Amino acid sequence: MSTQPFQFKQFTVAHDRCAAKIGTDGVLLGAWTSIEHNPDSILDIGTGTGIIALMLAQRSVAQTIDALELDDDAYEQATQNFEESPWGDRLFCYHAHLHEFASEMDEQYDLVVCNPPFYKNPSLPLASLPKGESTMSESRKKARFQDAMPFELLVGAVLKLLSPGGTFNVIIPYQEEDTFIHLCAQGNLFPKRITRVKGTLTSDIKRCLLEFSYLGSTQDKFGNSKKTVLSQELVIEKERHSYTPAYVALVKDFYLKM
Repeated sequence: MSTQPFQFKQFTVAHDRCAAKIGTDGVLLGAWTSIEHNPDSILDIGTGTGIIALMLAQRSVAQTIDALELDDDAYEQATQNFEESPWGDRLFCYHAHLHEFASEMDEQYDLVVCNPPFYKNPSLPLASLPKGESTMSESRKKARFQDAMPFELLVGAVLKLLSPGGTFNVIIPYQEEDTFIHLCAQGNLFPKRITRVKGTLTSDIKRCLLEFSYLGSTQDKFGNSKKTVLSQELVIEKERHSYTPAYVALVKDFYLKM
């Protein structure tokens, strides 16, 4: 995989020091996340290169765009990417563990986004992990394994950090959709939008984009709470390197060749 800086239309992202390189998941989440509620404050949890925070800086007028990163090298690289972007005055990266950050932060955010680690490692019980961190030595594995940020930790932190009228957006493996929705529901966070992502029309669903809020329900005519969810499917390619109109429309403001 190339370690050369990745050039987008309005900014550049260096990723040679980050375990998680620029990938489709992050770009999808950054482009798909709704800013219709005009968030004034945004938090990107586990920012890596800073790609999602940068995309949201381009798309929004939010005055506070904070990012959180635990890995030393990724934190330094995200900070550099922020400083060299057109929106350096609105972007800031914290170097801390999510549990520590959520415990000490008093402010809440109008929008919280996360592209979390998504490979589970059953050989490492959570109880054995120091302060919630993975004991694996390779930063790449740490960035990709769920032990580095278990869903329970992520959702618990979001419940603390999300403002009452805010939204929480995440991209996860499709097979984790029901589990994640159930976990959020325990904290009264309910899905407003769900987009299931396929590589091609004939391939299996691989990813699930989810938007949650505390305001995910309406009242029916009998006064009962009724959840309303906008559910869609997104196909990325018609064939190799031939992208669908829906995918192009989603990411055309960022990729140079779209």
